[in-house]
Amino acid sequence: MLDLVWLIPALPLAGFLAILVFGRRLGDPKAGWFATLMAAASFVATLGVFLDLLSKGEEERHHVVTLFSWVPVAGKSIDMAFLADPLSITMALFVTGIGSLIHLYAIGYMHGDPRFSKFFLYLNLFVFSMLMLVLGSNLLVTFLGWEGVGTCSYLLISFWHERDSAATAGKKAFVTNRVGDWGFMMAMFFAFWQVGSLDYSALGGLTGTTATAVALFAFIGACGKSAQLPLYLWLPDAMEGPTPVSALIHAATMVTAGVFLMVRLNPVLHAADSYAGTIIAIVGVATALFAATVAVAQNDIKKVLAYSTVSQLGYMFLAVGSGAYVAAIFHMVTHAFFKALLFLGSGSVIHGMHHEQDMRKMGALRVLMPITAGTFIVGWLAIAGVPPFAGFWSKDEILLFAYDKSPVLYALGLAAAVLTAYYMTRQVIMVFFGQAKWKDAHEEHGAHGDFEPHESPKVMLIPLVVLAGLSIVGGGLQLPFNESVKKLEHWLEPVVAPGEHHLSTGADDIKYVLMGVAILAAVAGIVGAYLVYAKHKAKPIEPTILAEGWYYDKAVSDFMGGPGRAAFEGVAWADATIVDGAVNGAGALVQAAAGEARKVQSGNVRNYAAVIGIGVTLLLGWFVIVRGLL
Repeated sequence: MLDLVWLIPALPLAGFLAILVFGRRLGDPKAGWFATLMAAASFVATLGVFLDLLSKGEEERHHVVTLFSWVPVAGKSIDMAFLADPLSITMALFVTGIGSLIHLYAIGYMHGDPRFSKFFLYLNLFVFSMLMLVLGSNLLVTFLGWEGVGTCSYLLISFWHERDSAATAGKKAFVTNRVGDWGFMMAMFFAFWQVGSLDYSALGGLTGTTATAVALFAFIGACGKSAQLPLYLWLPDAMEGPTPVSALIHAATMVTAGVFLMVRLNPVLHAADSYAGTIIAIVGVATALFAATVAVAQNDIKKVLAYSTVSQLGYMFLAVGSGAYVAAIFHMVTHAFFKALLFLGSGSVIHGMHHEQDMRKMGALRVLMPITAGTFIVGWLAIAGVPPFAGFWSKDEILLFAYDKSPVLYALGLAAAVLTAYYMTRQVIMVFFGQAKWKDAHEEHGAHGDFEPHESPKVMLIPLVVLAGLSIVGGGLQLPFNESVKKLEHWLEPVVAPGEHHLSTGADDIKYVLMGVAILAAVAGIVGAYLVYAKHKAKPIEPTILAEGWYYDKAVSDFMGGPGRAAFEGVAWADATIVDGAVNGAGALVQAAAGEARKVQSGNVRNYAAVIGIGVTLLLGWFVIVRGLL
């Protein structure tokens, strides 16, 4: 079965090609069902590879399938090859599994859209690209998938491109990610220069300085793809795409790619100077706290979740920087469960509210949308860090390792956890509890007095129920009580063993105390939001500076539209006037000189004979004069 690992990406690729040719003929909903079938078949193939890998010993859980020699370079070759190991198959499982559920949900959500088939064409291509990324056995194959998900994000975020905001958001995502791609390419160049290979198995040979350069350049790429400071600003605007796109980007694809890359490069991080990990941890916790402060003042139901994703990704990079690679993957998996649930739940709300996204115009929806409300509440408890839901276990493990690295990192991570519980409770209260404010805004929905929110169709609710179940039990993958229940750690050990940090005795001794503190932090955030938004004991603190994301996005936009644009225009003028002028001037000078010289090449034999005669005369005169002088 391991030799069939190529089948995992091949199935969604086949779906893409089939819909490309027959999509219009299939139409709505057949194109959606076909795309979903291809994603689900890929999940089944992944499950088969996983079971085969599980049946082998730890030392045998590494299998490379080479399709062909791709790029021959200086007597070496970079292969188009797939790697089946615990990390790649873990990623492929939730990419295909969550991706299949999102495809299923989208059949109902996108029903009636005039470009229904094209949407599923892009979805299948997105899943294929992400699978290439995680299954690649070398950096170049990973980069192929890396660019593929970037292109698909542009196509899907700007899917409703007739809206200026969607078109702009797509371009913003594409351009911002190109900045990160520069870092990825620099990491590849340094790696190939040092070891003459891009295979992950060869990167363990990198030495200190080069390893540090590769690690930090790769981290720049990860910041772009996984929306970390300062390159996070594309992700909140990505909400302009259809909600299934938001779920796919935030939960199962793209934004997890940066975390995956850094975990895959854990031997390089281990060989790098220690400050590389510290930089990653600082950026991660700063991003987590920054995005959490912004989320508390958002009123768009999807933007709250968008900033939440930025914050949760910050936790994952905090784990990577702390050497807790298992914890990073653990939180990535649980986050895929509850964030997909929350985004699809928000899409169900938007669908039931006739495409309204402002939470200030919602309220009391739990009565009219009971399944959506119940599953969304499960996702809320999971992300808020309430035991025994999945998010509690993964976030608590990250905070434990952060404490072992630095109490300051731990304190900042804990503050972000309090804010997470606060803004998610705020969202649940504004949407599902309190007053039914949609009654006062019914005319804005185009219903002319008879508007009433409604529950979504079953094809949208089934994925919510499945994801809610996973959000409840997902923490069982990695429990902290003893070695026998750390299943994910044992599974990933062959991949992360070179760089995985082992807790100091002091941190291990107080892990249950820190667990209690994490529970209190979640309770504090929930109670605080309840008192403010449900009981109205205090006025909400939602300053404009937070609603505007600390004005960072605006500052970047103002700079790019002002001094930045002027600077680029100046560079373009210098290139056109000075550089091109010098090149074109030299060409014009040569052309003019050649034109003058061409005049003597008349083709007239008598002229040539006369010139020869004159030349001979001059030569004779020269010799006579010189001889006379001598």
